[in-house]
Amino acid sequence: MSGLDWVPASCTLPTEERPLRVAEWDALFAERLEQVSRPEPLRVRLDLRGGDGAEERVRDLAEREGGCCSFFTFAVAADRDAVALDITVDAVHAAVLDALERRAAEVGGPR
Repeated sequence: MSGLDWVPASCTLPTEERPLRVAEWDALFAERLEQVSRPEPLRVRLDLRGGDGAEERVRDLAEREGGCCSFFTFAVAADRDAVALDITVDAVHAAVLDALERRAAEVGGPR
């Protein structure tokens, strides 16, 4: 996926800030992603490595993302060693979820 053409018009994050936000997600995927799964058509689960500050980092990023892209719903579950992030959307935004899933898999890649 090149560029940010997959970002829907309903995203209220200012255009100039979008590359920075994508970079934050990319860093999270690159540093912590263990597995990406699609348990339901409109839900992606990211299994992330836990550790110092991991849960807070995920919660903060999810909260800020939800603030500008209200079509996302985030649920975080964590313990000391792992953070699970469930991301859901409505049917209208399924393509955005598809793009996010691809991005996570590409950037997080196999270990």
